[in-house]
Amino acid sequence: MGYYYSKELPLSFDDAVTRVTAELKLEGFGVLTEIDVKQTLKNKLDVDFRKYRILGACNPTFAYRALQSEAHIGTMLPCNVIVQEYEDGRVEVAAVDPIASMQAIDNPALGDIATQIQGKLHKVIDSL
Repeated sequence: MGYYYSKELPLSFDDAVTRVTAELKLEGFGVLTEIDVKQTLKNKLDVDFRKYRILGACNPTFAYRALQSEAHIGTMLPCNVIVQEYEDGRVEVAAVDPIASMQAIDNPALGDIATQIQGKLHKVIDSL
């Protein structure tokens, strides 16, 4: 099983970040964290890296349900969505597959939550 779902976009990197953030909002997600990997690697290691942004997306309703079902689920939250620009200019958006993530947890109550979140994240990516 793959651990992510992705799509290439005919957009600039910045437009892709804006668009995916808006589409996440339509599916009930907020972006809790935003990590600029390119800038972080430059600051910490003085290396050049491609444009790469990690968006920590959270749907509060489902996060609350998951936290009620599993005390340590916070170690796997929020759902990460990345936007990256390859050297040839292609821009890709990818989201974690929550079902793949949850396989490591022996808690059947999380299965329904993961399935619903997977559907929402697929809808976000497909709508881009």
